[in-house]
Amino acid sequence: MTRLTLGLPGLLALLSCAATSASPVVPAPMQEARTDNAPPEVARPVEVLAPRLSRKAQVQRILPHNVRLALLEGEKVRSTASGVVIGNEQTPQGAISYVLTNAHAVDTRELEHPGLVVIVDERADSTEYRAEVVALGAVPDMDLALVKVPGLPRTPARLATDAELEMGEDVVVAASPFGRALSLSGGMVSQIEWDKESKRPRMVKTDAPIGYGASGGGIFSLESGKLLAIVEGYRTAKVGFSVAEQDFSFDVPMPGETFAAPGAKVRQFLAQRGFSRLLGEGVGDTGSSGAQTASR
Repeated sequence: MTRLTLGLPGLLALLSCAATSASPVVPAPMQEARTDNAPPEVARPVEVLAPRLSRKAQVQRILPHNVRLALLEGEKVRSTASGVVIGNEQTPQGAISYVLTNAHAVDTRELEHPGLVVIVDERADSTEYRAEVVALGAVPDMDLALVKVPGLPRTPARLATDAELEMGEDVVVAASPFGRALSLSGGMVSQIEWDKESKRPRMVKTDAPIGYGASGGGIFSLESGKLLAIVEGYRTAKVGFSVAEQDFSFDVPMPGETFAAPGAKVRQFLAQRGFSRLLGEGVGDTGSSGAQTASR
C-alpha cells in the first residue's frame, strides 16, 4: 500500500488555501408581503399509504390457500404433490373447493385402482378429503390439473394479473415436499419468459429452493399475497458415488432453477376447460403455453 505523508509546512499551506477560498455567507432575501387580493393557497391532501404487512402476517394470510395431495393405489400412497385452492362453490350438497396442481402429479394411467385425496394440516391435526380430477392438461405444454374437493371449506387464492408479475418480486413458495406438512421457502422472481405473439408471460422462474413433491405448490407475492404462479418442476443434476464397488446415483435440485406456470397460463387453462367462473373475473384472460420443464 502506498502512503502519502505531508509535513507541517504543507499542512499549513493547505489550511491557508482552504481559509482564503471559502465563500462568504449571503443572507436569503426577505419575502415581500402580499399586497394583492389573491386567495391563500390551499394545502394539497397528503396521500397516506397503508403500511405493508410483515412477512409473518402475510404468510399467515397465504397459508390457508394451500393443501397437499396424495395419489393412491388402493389404500397405498403412490406419490404426493402440492396444490392451491383457486375457487369454491356452494351447492345443495355443500361446499366444493377446486384445487390447482400439476397434471403429471395426478396421472392415474398406470394405476389399476387409483384414488386421490386432498389433505389439510392444522397444526397437529390432518383432515383428508376424497377428490377427483375434473380438468387435465397435456404434459408438458399445459402441465396443470384442476381437482374438485367436495366438503372442503377453504379460502381461494387471488390470482395476480400479468402486470403484477415483475422480476425481483419477493416471493414465498408454499408446498409439501416429500409428502410432509406444508413448508415454506423464500426467494424472488428471477426470470420471466414472454410469449412474443400474445405478449403474455409463459414461464416464470424463481430462485426459491423446493424439493420432490413440491409440484403444484404456489408461488405468492410477499407484498400483495396474490398467487403469481404454480410450480411445475425444477432442473436437477445427477450425483454419482460408489460404495463397496457398487455405483449409486441420485438427482439433486439445482439452486435457482425452479420453473412455474404464471397466472396467464392458469387463466388459459381454466378458460379452455370451462372454469373461468372460479376466478370471479367474468372473462377468460388467456395466456400461452408454457415451456418444457423437468417434472416434480
